[in-house]
Amino acid sequence: MVVLGSCANLPREQLPVQKAVPEIPVSIMGQGQIGQEKLAGFLSDTNPALTREKAYLLARLYIEEARIEGVNSDIAFSQMCLETGYMKFGGLVTPEMNNFCGLGSIGPGQPGENFPDPQTGVRAHVQHLKGYASTEPLNRTLVDPRYRWVKYGTAPTIHDLAGRWATDREYGNKISGILQRLYDYSFL
Repeated sequence: MVVLGSCANLPREQLPVQKAVPEIPVSIMGQGQIGQEKLAGFLSDTNPALTREKAYLLARLYIEEARIEGVNSDIAFSQMCLETGYMKFGGLVTPEMNNFCGLGSIGPGQPGENFPDPQTGVRAHVQHLKGYASTEPLNRTLVDPRYRWVKYGTAPTIHDLAGRWATDREYGNKISGILQRLYDYSFL
């Protein structure tokens, strides 16, 4: 092992420990591994224009809402990063819509669903994702207005979302790429 910089003269027991990067998850249902601090830091570092408060709020909401529905929060958060361009938006969906996954955004004249606050927007996203990944009922009151059109349980993995959630055949690979960046950021 090569040790550079100020750690070069430290005894082995005082060297910083690097955590192994876990395998990138593909199953939508499950538990996330990244905590609020790392999720918020990843989002803030990727989009410096986003306030720290907003990044922490979104990280907390994704962890909480995903846990309640049994959805992997790392996957839901990474999908949000893909869909919003790391909260830069720039498409039909705008920040004040609180629509973090492009629900109902299908073209000019149909910019997508509006939600009254970030929590409702995150909950709708998580519910929609759970609908695709599982046939289990929701644990919270339904807030996703497009939930009834989901073909329940047809996309248990991120790769199954291609052609269902989005027409992009590389959609699952794009989420996987963001997850890899998130895990590298969090564990290295």
